[in-house]
Amino acid sequence: MKKIEAIVQPSRFDAVKSALQEIGVEGMTVSEVRGHGRQKGHTEVYRGSEYTVDLLPKIKVEMVVSDDRATPAVQAILRAARTGKIGDGKIFVTNIDEAIRIRNEDRGDAAL
Repeated sequence: MKKIEAIVQPSRFDAVKSALQEIGVEGMTVSEVRGHGRQKGHTEVYRGSEYTVDLLPKIKVEMVVSDDRATPAVQAILRAARTGKIGDGKIFVTNIDEAIRIRNEDRGDAAL
């Protein structure tokens, strides 16, 4: 099993969610997060004062999938989230040793 964490622009989230649903990814956890990578934020003017916004809003999508679904899930996220501009986000893939469904104690892929 693999855990896929994708940090994407909020404007691309609906496309990412749809792309994952199309390939059969059934469960995901979504969080509103703030951060920055290479773009280092930007400056804005508010009521005549300039200030730096260095933590930009992003969406973090997390899911655990079986090994055979990991590559298609990553490809779906890449297609849906890419704009070609700095700040498109990141995808992290890690191994999961065990998954357990609390309701009935299903384990492994059956718990997904």
